[in-house]
Amino acid sequence: MKEDQNHQKESEQLGFLYETTKGITNEKVKDLGEKSSFKSNEERVEIFSKEHFPENILIIDTETTGLDNENDDCLEVGSILFNVKSRAVLAQQSFLLPVEINNAEKINNIPAEITRLPQPLSEAIKYFESLVSFSDVIVAHNAEFDMKWFGLNKLPQIKKQWICSMDDIPWPPERQLKARPSVRDLALAYGVPVWSAHRALTDCIYLSEVFKRCSELEQLLIRALEPKVLLLAEVSYEERYLAKNAGFRWNDAIKGAWSRKMSRRDMKKLEFSVREVDFNA
Repeated sequence: MKEDQNHQKESEQLGFLYETTKGITNEKVKDLGEKSSFKSNEERVEIFSKEHFPENILIIDTETTGLDNENDDCLEVGSILFNVKSRAVLAQQSFLLPVEINNAEKINNIPAEITRLPQPLSEAIKYFESLVSFSDVIVAHNAEFDMKWFGLNKLPQIKKQWICSMDDIPWPPERQLKARPSVRDLALAYGVPVWSAHRALTDCIYLSEVFKRCSELEQLLIRALEPKVLLLAEVSYEERYLAKNAGFRWNDAIKGAWSRKMSRRDMKKLEFSVREVDFNA
């Protein structure tokens, strides 16, 4: 009986992964101008796992002096190298970058004068680069905000794929989270104690603790890596709450409209009409 149950569970997992990867593998085969030669769900999962699935992820968070990367500065970086299979933290790091003024001190509690104290900054940045190099994917909560600071001032560029734990990961409905949950709400939903906020390494720790408790992490990461399209919500003023509840943002990527980047799989689950928009339009 136990073996039958285990076999059923494995079949269900393979079925889920097959549906997740079917579109991606078909698109890849189409691009090569070849017909699919996969003979089983297991082969599809094995090929996808070897070529696409991240073994190590680097969780990143930044603290900044403001919201505008052209006029403000990043003053702290936190990172945790996390192994998905073992659900283990391999390494963690945080460092400050010197700034003259911190207009966001009331939020992140980092006085500007602290950032100018002596520290091995060049060595810290080299170690951070090694963590980036060792990782397969970068994960950040509100990744769109964090990624724009890299390549500026002393911070290196990051040429890796990013996953946004706020927008890209379809958190299980039983966790009763909003469409775009905060780090605090995400931590509490997984039973992670919240003791502080708005320091870079602390927020990384919250995410790593959530990942440790997430039994379906592999499936969620695969879903998060699915290609995204930019969607415009076709809702009336009275129906705007539908778009908001689904994580769409007003006047963000598309001025004067509710929009969001989303996989076509999740798009089919929406309760209102949407229209795909060109990212570069």
